[in-house]
Amino acid sequence: MEVADIIDYLKALPDYREQIAHVEHLPPHAATYGELSGVLHPALEDALRQAGFFPLYSHQAAAVGLAVSGSNVMIATPAASGKSLCYNLAVLHSVLSQKGSRALYLFPTKALAQDQLRALNALVGLLPVPVNVATFDGDTPGEERSQVKRTAQVVLTNPDMLHLGILPNHQSWSRFLRRLRYVVVDEAHVYRGVFGSHVGNVLRRLRRILARYGADPQFFCCSATIANPKEHAERLVGLPFETVDADGSPHGGKDFALWNPPVIDEARATRRSANAEAAFLLAELVRHGIRTLAFARTRKLTELIYNYARRRLADPGLEEHIAPYRAGYLPEERRRIERDLFEGRLTGAVATTALELGVDIGDLDATILTGYPGSIAATWQQAGRSGRRTGQSLSFLIGLDNPLDQYIMRHPESLFRRTFENALIDPTNPYVLRSHLLCAAWEFPLTETDEEYWKTSFTAAVGELQEAGMLRPSKQGWYLSPALSYPAEGVNIRSASALYYLIVDASQGNRPLETIESSVAFSQIHPGAVYLHQGTPYLVTCLDLAARVAYAVPTDVPYYTQSRELTDLHVVRIDREKETPSARCYLGNAEVTSTVVGFKKKMQFTEEVMGEEPLDLPSQTFHTVALWFDIPGQAVERIVSKQLDFAGGLHAAEHACIGILPLFALCDRNDLGGVSTPLHPDTGKAQIFIYDAHPGGTGIVEKGFELVQDLWSETLKVTVECPCDAGCPSCIQSPKCGNNNQPLDKQAAQIILDELVGSGIPARRVD
Repeated sequence: MEVADIIDYLKALPDYREQIAHVEHLPPHAATYGELSGVLHPALEDALRQAGFFPLYSHQAAAVGLAVSGSNVMIATPAASGKSLCYNLAVLHSVLSQKGSRALYLFPTKALAQDQLRALNALVGLLPVPVNVATFDGDTPGEERSQVKRTAQVVLTNPDMLHLGILPNHQSWSRFLRRLRYVVVDEAHVYRGVFGSHVGNVLRRLRRILARYGADPQFFCCSATIANPKEHAERLVGLPFETVDADGSPHGGKDFALWNPPVIDEARATRRSANAEAAFLLAELVRHGIRTLAFARTRKLTELIYNYARRRLADPGLEEHIAPYRAGYLPEERRRIERDLFEGRLTGAVATTALELGVDIGDLDATILTGYPGSIAATWQQAGRSGRRTGQSLSFLIGLDNPLDQYIMRHPESLFRRTFENALIDPTNPYVLRSHLLCAAWEFPLTETDEEYWKTSFTAAVGELQEAGMLRPSKQGWYLSPALSYPAEGVNIRSASALYYLIVDASQGNRPLETIESSVAFSQIHPGAVYLHQGTPYLVTCLDLAARVAYAVPTDVPYYTQSRELTDLHVVRIDREKETPSARCYLGNAEVTSTVVGFKKKMQFTEEVMGEEPLDLPSQTFHTVALWFDIPGQAVERIVSKQLDFAGGLHAAEHACIGILPLFALCDRNDLGGVSTPLHPDTGKAQIFIYDAHPGGTGIVEKGFELVQDLWSETLKVTVECPCDAGCPSCIQSPKCGNNNQPLDKQAAQIILDELVGSGIPARRVD
């Protein structure tokens, strides 16, 4: 069956229940080309012409031309547009033109580095002279590491290894670093939020060390399409950039279908499982020979969808034609699956976002996205894995039962007409910055000249570290305290917290199972919690707070646990405020205190509450950035006159706003928290707060403050258009609510949002 016929086929099936909410027909995109004659080294240009690489696409020619002329370049074009060729050409030109030239490539994953190693070696194989290319990561054998440092002209690694292995040991890398001509930062859109803020500091430490060795390399960043490529590159690296974002590559046509699972409970607006729908689609596509990749949001769901689809394919005997793919598998297992996909031995796969990035697995016909990935940029990155070159392709986005997904199902234009989001980072986040200044001081003492890399945040952060006894002042600068040793080991660049709890299997001699961040430990591994590890349930019997160890044993209890958490927010200061037509809105620093006070036991499948138990755990406090706004007086009057629950309305509006804010910023709802109250002690008024759930903040809430009226408008649409009677996961219920979604009042929330919006929304008034 042809790809173009699949949608009509699915609609004709007996079990079809109007799941297709919308089909967007995306036309083919023809190539546009650019000239690059005489710019590259003659040996490189001749080799490429003979191999058929010319003419280059227009964006490739523009990016390479800017790089060769000496600019820092950010190229932001869609998946499969040939971005990696741009930096490879610039680097190989440098290696051939300048004796001793070196280049450092940074990839977010080891798998991507290995894949790009193969692509780069294929290019090198065309040249008349050898170029020594090598990877340097955690899998590099010890006996090979010294050779890489001595002889490699291009080193492929990741930010974690740069942070932990290269920068703290820069003396042993001095030969390589002093000759460094290019630093390539691939998949730069991945470096956002806390991770991006850490990487921004790692790159500043790299620049600081390079200056010590007299090196001043160019930076070449590549990204999927985002709204702010120039700003993002400049905040990430701390240098000015030239941007190329007009795609000249060809793309085949694509049908992009929004697939909404059918409602199975009209009153509660409960829908059929999105995972079951994904398995159904995957099985049908594979059954008809359509090469398909299905994305799931977690490792557990990857295995679940794979098992469902495998059962569906057992009857025609096609179950061996699909495979799951996720982090946690051994490297050789992942490489085998990649090869089987590339060489056509597999027709389908279920993967986490581990395959969202550019690992080459060959041409795919279709992609299935199980739930909105959290941003428009990530949606197109995943959908772009099918139809990566030419020919017709197909993508499905399956709506989950939450406000954002259901909003997209009802408003396709929010996906297909809205501009891409901003990638947000904050390298000056004090929690992140202070840890990297300690790492920098270990590398060599800090001086006042280092303000060049961290600007005005530097002096304040150094002062705080000196006051805490972590830095010692001298005439030459600041030295690391002798009490601190190798601080990089204590900094996890993929998290704002360096503290972890270890979960051990007490039935197997305290065999380690996994680690969990301290910020979520109390809510997930408290005494009595049921914790899933690789699909196996464990009952936590003891939590040792001093040793940060949770002791657990395998269990077969028929319930799962849900913690109950109380959150208090204290306003530390107001940084900005503005008047909207309906209410005053504020942005400032806040202190958030969370306490896990108990947990419920809920029966699997039926959700029946079997009991609730109290907990006595210490509170956790952190400083972050919050936005909050006043509630219009007319909203209060309307709610009182209708005898609705004002506190429940505030709580419901808070949940709905948090669910929609990811439309405006490149984030996940789990990056946000909220508090609502009819009378806040710091303001003396009814208030709704939305705060960045990462200590110090990462810029997400600032974007919400800037666009708060749009946020109110879109949130009102969600609550008005949701067909449920009293609130559901598709509008006002939150999966991470510490109060177990109590109290909530949907009608009161609509009135609050209606008054905040005024007459600026094309939706019916609530009363």
